[in-house]
Formats: sequence, C-alpha cells, structure tokens
Amino acid sequence: MVAATNSLGSRVALVVMLLLLSSACQAQLSSTFYANSCPNALSTIRTSVRSAIAKERRMAASLIRLHFHDCFVQGCDASVLLDNSATVTSEKFVIQNDNSARGFEVIEQAKSAVENICPGVVSCADILAVAARDASEYVGGPNWTVKLGRRDSTNGSPSLADRDLPRFTDSLGSLISLFETKGLNARDMVALSGSHTIGQAQCVTFRDRIYSNGSAIDAGFASTRRRNCPATFPNGNGNLAPLDLVTPNSFDNNYFKNLLQKKGLLESDQVLFSGGSTDSIVSEYSKNPSLFKSDFATAMIKMGDIEPLTGSAGIIRKVCSRVN
Repeated sequence: MVAATNSLGSRVALVVMLLLLSSACQAQLSSTFYANSCPNALSTIRTSVRSAIAKERRMAASLIRLHFHDCFVQGCDASVLLDNSATVTSEKFVIQNDNSARGFEVIEQAKSAVENICPGVVSCADILAVAARDASEYVGGPNWTVKLGRRDSTNGSPSLADRDLPRFTDSLGSLISLFETKGLNARDMVALSGSHTIGQAQCVTFRDRIYSNGSAIDAGFASTRRRNCPATFPNGNGNLAPLDLVTPNSFDNNYFKNLLQKKGLLESDQVLFSGGSTDSIVSEYSKNPSLFKSDFATAMIKMGDIEPLTGSAGIIRKVCSRVN
C-alpha cells in the first residue's frame, strides 16, 4: 500500500513538473523579449516589410501566409524558410508551398538588417511573426502585440507539412479538424481564412471550381474568372486571380460578403458558407468588420503560440534559409 501510494505520488509530481515546464516555456514568450538585447529590432523589421509591400502590394498576403505555413508545421520555428542541404530536407516543395509560398527574400532582408545591429539575437521565427503583423497593419488590417522569444529549428519536415497544411480542396470538416489539432477553434479558422481578403491564387487552384457548373458558385463570377483561367490543364496554371474580386488590395470584410454571394474563389473558401456550422460566423463577419479584425488579431496571437522553441531549444540562425 505504501509502495502504491509512493508510486502515485511520484506520478503526480511528474505531471505537475511537466505542467510547470510547459507553462515556463510559454511564459518565455514576451512582447518585451528584445527590449534590452535589441531595442530597435521591431522598427528595423517594420522598415523592411513596409518597403517590400510598397513595391508589391501582394506581398502583404504572402508574408501573412508564410507565418501561417510556418506555425502549422512543427510549430512557429521558421522551418518553412530552410532550403535543402546535406542535413535539411526543405518544406518549400510540398504541394501546399511549391511555387506558391513566397516572401522568403523579404524575411532574409529583414534578418540581414537586424543582424547588422544585433548579431545572433533575433530569431527568424520571430521575424516571421512580426512581419505578418506589420503586413496586416500596412494594408489596413488589425494591429496586435506580438509575443517574442521563439527560436529557430535546425530541421524541416516535408511529411508534416504535407499532412498539416490545408489544401484548397479541403472540406469544412477537414479544415475544422486540422485547426483543432493546432489548438485553434472553428471561429479562429474562419477569422484566419479572412486573410484571403488580400492576395491572389493561381488558376490551377480554382480551375475545377469555376468549370464545375455547380450550384455552389455564382455563374457570373465563374464566367469572369474563366477569362484568365483556361479549362485545359496545364494551360494557364500559374495565371493569377484576386481572392477578393471587390477590394483585392485592402484588408476588409468583403471576403465574407463574397462568400454570401457564392463568390469564394477557392473551394476551401466557399465551404465556410455552404449550409454548415460556420455559416453564422461568416454572416457575422460580413456585417461587422470590426469584429472580424478583432477576432483575426486574436487568432493570429493564438497561432503564434503554437509549439515555439524557447530557452535553450533550437538556435538563432544567422541566415534564415540555412542552419548555422
């Protein structure tokens, strides 16, 4: 009996210790993490981001997406930025990233600028998180306080990227389940999907939808999109169309208004308003842009908390595309 009690006590102590370690890990993320070690880090990153978006408005969407594609694969650790090498298999070539993930050079430019003032201090993972926030703000989206202190991974995982990144053909159930595995609920998922208020998609990702002649797409909208997206694969595969036809360069709630009219460009957009459990959230956001922006900011903060490397885990890369 005594032995059993001691065994139980040991297990309880172990659980408590693991919980404390987990809490300590999360607690190490702080908005003031670089206040002393690199006080000009955030302004330096912001300058790089704003310069890039001023040259190409689409880059705002690309930077937000890059942070998302980082965090959903083994946590927010900048693994998405790594190139192939003798020790690394890159995530850049999985179907969800290949020829579509972009903005890598902007992150490298920001990293180089930060390295010039504070060598070996600021992680690429944190630069991704800050760049996404700065991109949102620059195009009229919400601003939020970014928690900092993430460190960079020494490896990528194409297999996890293939498994954990959403696809443009995903069903509503698949999207909800995928986001739930990352600690994000259906409302977070719909809010984050609202980042499609900016940016563009390639013909190959929406061809089947616009030629389906189905009831889930507005006929006039489909006809308009067909003009620059030939029916025959692979003709025009890379031709671009705005995800939000109405205000493609402004971060607003027109994306949700489009869904109400069956004018979602991707199948994975329109499923958010298709008679399912998220219809009410889409309706809310279509009527209340302030609520959408508030929920988007909340969801981005939650996403930035996914499994960060902190403390002595990971490294601070000198160049974001390779391990030191």
